[in-house]
Amino acid sequence: MRTSSNAPVVVSAPSKINLYLGIHTEKDERGYHRVDSVMAALDLADTLRIEPANELVVLTEPAVDVPMERNTAYRAAVELACAFGLEPRVRIAIEKRIPLQAGLGGPSADAAATLVGLCKLWGIDVQDERVDRIARSIGADVPFFLHGPLAYLDGAGDCLRERFEPFTGMPVVLVKPQDAGVSAGAAYARFDEEPHPLPQLDTMIEALRNHDDGAVCASLANNLAPASCALEPQIDGVLAWLREQQGVRAALMSGSGACSFAICDSLECARTIAAAAQSRHGWWAYAATMEKSGATVIES
Repeated sequence: MRTSSNAPVVVSAPSKINLYLGIHTEKDERGYHRVDSVMAALDLADTLRIEPANELVVLTEPAVDVPMERNTAYRAAVELACAFGLEPRVRIAIEKRIPLQAGLGGPSADAAATLVGLCKLWGIDVQDERVDRIARSIGADVPFFLHGPLAYLDGAGDCLRERFEPFTGMPVVLVKPQDAGVSAGAAYARFDEEPHPLPQLDTMIEALRNHDDGAVCASLANNLAPASCALEPQIDGVLAWLREQQGVRAALMSGSGACSFAICDSLECARTIAAAAQSRHGWWAYAATMEKSGATVIES
């Protein structure tokens, strides 16, 4: 029996990187590209505080220049309430740390965290298939964040196919040119103009099954990167710089960009590179670690 609570719920909404991203030229009936994606959650996270209110309100700090009704958290609340015959009378306050148009999944993470938090608040089983359907309807990455372990997804990048033991604590440095941003729609449109071949997927899957971090580093791939780099040439400069830094094992652009990441020998190394990226180039940078889960209730 479902029971609701009046206590606020606080949810962590972690970011992600794509260890592998393979975009196919064919599309499904929805018009979405077929996508193979391997994603890992990071400790860089937005924080959502969800509590009962007289009406649905979504606030972000810092403020985001997007109408509230188009916020993914707002959409998630409306659709979940509709699916379960409820009124979405809640206040959702989002503390934003994940940069937008970075390929780190911020809006999708916020949507998943909203679903997780409201399931806790309203006494809904987050494993209910209706919750998963709502997640898929909001965005391709939302199902990953709903569950969150290191995983391989296909379909439009929204169908979970295999989970793997996470590389919890693996150090990663994130670097993005300060004012750069790439919309996923623009990146895919550019890809359609000049598709790039699919990278090898089997070697990545085998490396993940064997929990072989060295083989994972050797198998990083993203065939959307050339399209994004054509739209935002600064990405190439960041990647070239990252690959020259001491202690970097491998570097790649995440998702549709404009953020790139490097897997590092140590967290100290990641912090040193992040500091250099900021001081020498004025880039946004963050020293992160891989985590073992997606959206998680941290207070209720």
